[in-house]
Formats: sequence, structure tokens, C-alpha cells
Amino acid sequence: MSVLPGGDILLDFRVDNLWVLQIGGVEIWITRTIFNTWIIMLVLIVLALFLRFKLRRFEEIPRGLQNAMEAVVEIFDGFLRNSGGEKLMPLGKWFFAVFAFIFVSNISGVVGLRPPTADWATTFALALATFILIQVMGIKYRKTGYVKSFFEPLFIFFPLNLIGELARPVSLSFRLFGNILAGTILMALVYQLAPIIFQFGIPAVLHAYFDLFMGALQTYIFCVLSIMFIKGATE
Repeated sequence: MSVLPGGDILLDFRVDNLWVLQIGGVEIWITRTIFNTWIIMLVLIVLALFLRFKLRRFEEIPRGLQNAMEAVVEIFDGFLRNSGGEKLMPLGKWFFAVFAFIFVSNISGVVGLRPPTADWATTFALALATFILIQVMGIKYRKTGYVKSFFEPLFIFFPLNLIGELARPVSLSFRLFGNILAGTILMALVYQLAPIIFQFGIPAVLHAYFDLFMGALQTYIFCVLSIMFIKGATE
């Protein structure tokens, strides 16, 4: 955000570039999104290693941390089974990792990070992974029947069916990107435009809504839609 000569405030939605690396004569830009993504990945990896160390010995009667972790896994397995059916259970680890990454990314604004999911490049990469899984699972379970579905009910409908299929990752990515970016912009407006006396208490409530509530909701929506799209391809 910057101030123009006339006093007007200009919102800058660009993603800052932090460093430029030269590797083999090729420039590699390290943007704030990439850097924040590394931070979130590091947090998740450290958390995973900590849990693996703490739970290296499982008890027959779970308690404490083991009980909590088993409850989380059982809840997520139930969610995946109810949403996608038994066919999608092998993708449980993938969707759990995606859920954890998107959720932590969405709520990272609470600690002052610019959420990586407020960058379309991140959300499109996640949606593209879903698109690839749709094609792989569709061919795995329906084989040539899945390919034939692009030409139904008549051959002339192939362009429309193809456009509809390509629109899925685009709409999926823009839904997550737009909602998280909107929350980021509104919080920036509060901090930049609100008087000092209103910057205590009110931002905390807004963070609870835009970062925590909306972050969790958008994570759930992204995963549910991804699961439903993949499920539809297998049936």
C-alpha cells in the first residue's frame, strides 16, 4: 500500500520479490509467497517429526497426545470415506497433507505472514494436482469409458465437455484465492486506515473471522470439492 502525491491511497496487490538467484544463467525469483511457503512447510515438517518422536511407542489404551492424534486421524478418515467412498481411501494421506497445508497457510495471517494461498500461483498448483488426480482416477476405474464420456452424448459435444473439465481447476483455484485475498486486503485496510484507537481489539475479532473461521471454511470447501470431483470421475 502506498500514498499518491494527491493524498490518495493506492493498494499494491503485487507479490514482493525478495531475492533473485542465478543458477546456470537462469534467474529464479524468490517471492514472498515462496518464502512464506517454505516457512509453513518447515513448521509442518517440524510438527510431524515432533509427533513421530512423541508417538514412537503406541499404547494399546491411548491417552493424552496419542488419543488426540488417533481422534484426528479417525475423524479425517470418516470424512474422506463419507465424502468420497472406499475408492478414494488410498488418497487419504494426500488429502490430509493438502488439508494441513492449506489450513496453516490460510491462518498464517494471524502471525503476520502473507498467506501463500492469497497468491493464485499457489492455489492453482493445488487445483492442478486435483485435476491430475481426476484424470488418473477416472482412467484407473473407468478406463476407456472415462475417455468416451468426453464425447457424450454426441461427438460434437467434445469441445464443451473439454472446456467444462478444464474449468474445474480454474474455478477451484480462484475460489480459494479470492476468499483469502479478500480477507488479506480487508485486514490491510483496517491496519492502514483505521485510527489508532480502533487498532486494539477490533483487528483481533476480524483476524478470528477472516483468518481462523474463513481459513478453516475455505480449507474444508477446497478439499470437499476436490474429493467430489475425483469421486465423480470414478463413477
